[in-house]
Amino acid sequence: MILGIDEVGRGPWAGPLVVGAVVLGGAQIDGLTDSKRLPKKKREQLDEQIRAQAAGFGLGWVDAATIDQIGLSEALRLATRLAVEQVKAPYHQITIDGTVNLLSGTSKGQYVTTMKKADLLVPSVSAASIIAKVARDNYMAQMDVDYPGYGFANHVGYGTAAHIAAIDRLGVTPLHRLSFAPLQQYRTLDLVSDKDDKITSKQIGDAAENIAAKYLKTHGHRVLERNWKTKFCEIDIVSTKADVVYFCEVKYRSSGDQGGGLAAITAKKLRQMKFAAEYYALVNKIQTHDLRLVAISVFGQPPVVDDYLEIQ
Repeated sequence: MILGIDEVGRGPWAGPLVVGAVVLGGAQIDGLTDSKRLPKKKREQLDEQIRAQAAGFGLGWVDAATIDQIGLSEALRLATRLAVEQVKAPYHQITIDGTVNLLSGTSKGQYVTTMKKADLLVPSVSAASIIAKVARDNYMAQMDVDYPGYGFANHVGYGTAAHIAAIDRLGVTPLHRLSFAPLQQYRTLDLVSDKDDKITSKQIGDAAENIAAKYLKTHGHRVLERNWKTKFCEIDIVSTKADVVYFCEVKYRSSGDQGGGLAAITAKKLRQMKFAAEYYALVNKIQTHDLRLVAISVFGQPPVVDDYLEIQ
């Protein structure tokens, strides 16, 4: 009567963290081992057996937004508590895969044994690993339908080359963990400002440009440059779509009292934008004559695009 606990989804860039908890009781299930060592079809077969024969089981889910808010360590503790609360079968010992007692500070913490490679050595922990893996994989397969183009059914949120390419092409989704270092460039101002430090003008500008770049990508643009600068001029975003090259100026305003963001595109600013576009085309030897100036107004906290204007 051992309650086995294991987690799945600690390392992915997207998707939930899932903790499995299983009491096998008297169930005898052949083939239990670390879920990562099993082929998909075998995992799914064992998942059915575990759910049908185990004395009790539970799954604890923590989504990406909560991971970003409380951190991965606390998310692991939360998911573990949620999983254990669902198990109604009696047990006399708790074994957690790894070296951290994720139930410390709770009434059950004193009954925990931590063990490296427990998912290979303790059948109930192997079972917990399997049901968590199957549940999370099935969820990510559904998210592949909800968010086409990312390939979630294949990489299940891990930072593969295909996933990186999809993020670059399409931007991030609510499934993505923006607190993870590779995705921090996509943080919006509310995530930047959850620290006590004062927000700098650069952070504000970067956050607004991230939102603008994502907007362009979702509308079919391929971003060529971000913050292109020379001693003569600078351009916030350079993108291309259907053989047209776009030069984008991003304007941010924190509140509606400041008026429309595109009001800042004065005649003088327009001349500067035109010069920068022509200079960029010259330096980069762009052959097309279809060069267009655009401006994006970003508003609020967290920032959203509230206006898009094609100037020329």
